[in-house]
Amino acid sequence: MSTQPLKILVFSHRPEVRESIITAVGRRPAADIGRVTFVEAAGVADVIYYMDDGEIDLAILDGEAQPTGGMGVCRQLKNELDDCPPIVVAVRRRDDRWLATWSQADAVLVHPLDPLTAAETVADVLRSRQLPVVRG
Repeated sequence: MSTQPLKILVFSHRPEVRESIITAVGRRPAADIGRVTFVEAAGVADVIYYMDDGEIDLAILDGEAQPTGGMGVCRQLKNELDDCPPIVVAVRRRDDRWLATWSQADAVLVHPLDPLTAAETVADVLRSRQLPVVRG
């Protein structure tokens, strides 16, 4: 039985930030989650397009993105989408975790990203969404 890989949207205006997030999370954040694919977005219009499409299983938003930060985008999506997928916000400073909470993020990552923490956080958020478990 073949299942489609889960889709993770990664948003930042900076390609190197998107790359660092994708590298930290990895293509298989946990054995029970299975493989994931990444969709990259450099602008807010792309984020809204992909999230409205309904095929994103989780989004990771750069809290420092310009001109609109991931925290504001997160709050907008959480308030406007009826069935908003889980969102993880990546921040630069630990002190900004409270802002990510205000934004209604499901989880927070802090740069520099630790691959074990990033993969575990993403896997935990996906599990909490009660997505089907992939075996094998």
